[in-house]
Amino acid sequence: MSTTGQVIRCKAAVAWEAGKPLVMEEVEVAPPQKHEVRIKILFTSLCHTDVYFWEAKGQTPLFPRIFGHEAGGIVESIGEGVTDLQPGDHVLPIFTGECGDCPHCHSEESNMCDLLRINTDRVGMIHDGVSRFSINGKPIHHFLGTSTFSEYTVVHSGQVAKINPEAPLDKVCIVSCGLSTGLGATLNVAKPKKGQSVAVFGLGAVGLAACEGARMSGASRIIGVDLNPKRFEEAKKFGVTEFVNPREHDKPVQQVIAEMTNGGVDRSVECTGSVQAMIQAFECVHDGWGVAVLVGVPSKDDAFKTHPMNFLNERTLKGTFFGNYKPKTDIPGVVEMYMNKELEIEKFITHTVPFSEINKAFDYMLKGESIRCIITMGA
Repeated sequence: MSTTGQVIRCKAAVAWEAGKPLVMEEVEVAPPQKHEVRIKILFTSLCHTDVYFWEAKGQTPLFPRIFGHEAGGIVESIGEGVTDLQPGDHVLPIFTGECGDCPHCHSEESNMCDLLRINTDRVGMIHDGVSRFSINGKPIHHFLGTSTFSEYTVVHSGQVAKINPEAPLDKVCIVSCGLSTGLGATLNVAKPKKGQSVAVFGLGAVGLAACEGARMSGASRIIGVDLNPKRFEEAKKFGVTEFVNPREHDKPVQQVIAEMTNGGVDRSVECTGSVQAMIQAFECVHDGWGVAVLVGVPSKDDAFKTHPMNFLNERTLKGTFFGNYKPKTDIPGVVEMYMNKELEIEKFITHTVPFSEINKAFDYMLKGESIRCIITMGA
């Protein structure tokens, strides 16, 4: 392309300070360096993680910053040493990566790359620590190595999944974070058998994706657990058959679920980040064969407390990161599930806004009105 090797000036939504509306700015995006690619972002969506770090409650406030990490786009140019991607490839940038060389990448059991594992405090590129974004010479911080709230972004090639060019980017962009996290937690880690029962704690986007995985697995009962009763109606679209609101019971919710299911569910998936919900999710699975999977990220001072007999009675507790998907190896296959009509994506998308109105996406999220809001970059 004519822009190869050149600085590109484009629009980006910049967060200048915590909790304040993003400001549309003209930014300069430097060419990709060693093992990097520059991507033209066509569609991005808002994930709760973006909101969490934009609010900067309990984290290091790093501003000015370009947020965004769920997106789809086209490779504009590649840096030195990139051999598996070419200009014109349709891609999803991912907040974690796969270097292909470390012990985790060589392991069939792990997707937690040593080099490219998520790092929320990293504000530049791994190669040299320098930001590829600037305004009038002043650096603008990166976010999760992706920064997709910009018409062009630079990403390490190990964080880029090449996908089927026929896949609609305005739909499959959400595969790059929340959908895969919940879906993989069920399909890859909990692994319910056909006809088994599954409880899912938390019916946000990740929890609904976990329900979708249970539906795809042929679960006979999918019990949604959430403090918001309004979420049940929406959750039915994702296969949820029953709803439990812990506030409506005068006994522990794990006991309620055990009584509903003759001793406990076969599998549970926790998607809230509440350590109390994590304990409930573990204690509500059936002894002998029950498996509980933790997805939500707890607060740094939380402690998980349960009686050791719950383990000795042959319950299994597992954790997962990004649904145990390796970004480059596995995410193209998740896109193919959608292309083969095995996975339904449209029902996750509740709103669409033009890039110029990106702050509306934050409003929808903060009011609890959206599952996923697609932001159209060219509009």
